[in-house]
Amino acid sequence: MFKELKEINLRPEPFEFYTASDLWTDEYISGQMLSYHLNEDVDLSSRNAKFINRSVEWIDSYFCVDGKKIADFGCGPGLYTTKLSERKANVTGIDFSKRSIQYAQEVASREGLPIKYVNQNYLEFETDDRFDLILMIMCDFCALSPSQRKKMLSKFHTMLAPDGSVLLDVYSLTAFEEREEASIYEANQLNGFWSPNDYYGFLNTFKYDREKVVLDKYTIIEAERIRTIYNWLQYFSHDALKEEFGECGFTVENLYSDVAGTPFDAKSKEFAVVARKL
Repeated sequence: MFKELKEINLRPEPFEFYTASDLWTDEYISGQMLSYHLNEDVDLSSRNAKFINRSVEWIDSYFCVDGKKIADFGCGPGLYTTKLSERKANVTGIDFSKRSIQYAQEVASREGLPIKYVNQNYLEFETDDRFDLILMIMCDFCALSPSQRKKMLSKFHTMLAPDGSVLLDVYSLTAFEEREEASIYEANQLNGFWSPNDYYGFLNTFKYDREKVVLDKYTIIEAERIRTIYNWLQYFSHDALKEEFGECGFTVENLYSDVAGTPFDAKSKEFAVVARKL
């Protein structure tokens, strides 16, 4: 037991392990994630409905989406893709969760919207299409390691049409300063989020001050198995984010406090970037 507890509380190196598939492809957990996506009143898997409406309105006013080719990386159940298609954009959505993609396809079919959906890890997604705009919303970029982010930005650069743009949001250093290390143990942690069966959940939160990274490490112990899920988040200064984009052939055109065009505030817990392909 001592050995197991020591392993549970062990601090890994930043981004040493990557377990995204445990979140997005597990039959039970993906259902839990979808229910959070579709709860219009909360900001968990997706923004709340009021914010999404405001965000799409701003995206349309900034990029004039009518007739534009748009890719939404991490589209979930199509909350953005649906609304952008309704505004006559030519939309492709990519997501790891089969359950979310199926829901999005059902909506598109019911509404008669010609949206292309791809059920795939977007790190592995390839296409000959060239997009006018690429979206990565809900701070998905923060969950990627430095090498994954570089791969993602290089992929974006290839997939964009000349002068195409990227819009994404990230967590700021203000948010990083508010995070604290902690160790929490609960029976059926997060109200049964991790399994339909009884389990014991350990959450270890680790901060990496030099790298500006936070890890929420979940160890889920059931009668028949033990799982560990690593939820990494990178926090950014606007200068650090500009540097990453610059190294991959982009220029940062504008910064905002969110993807609804709220004016940039250096103290905001999140911020959004519009970057243009050079």
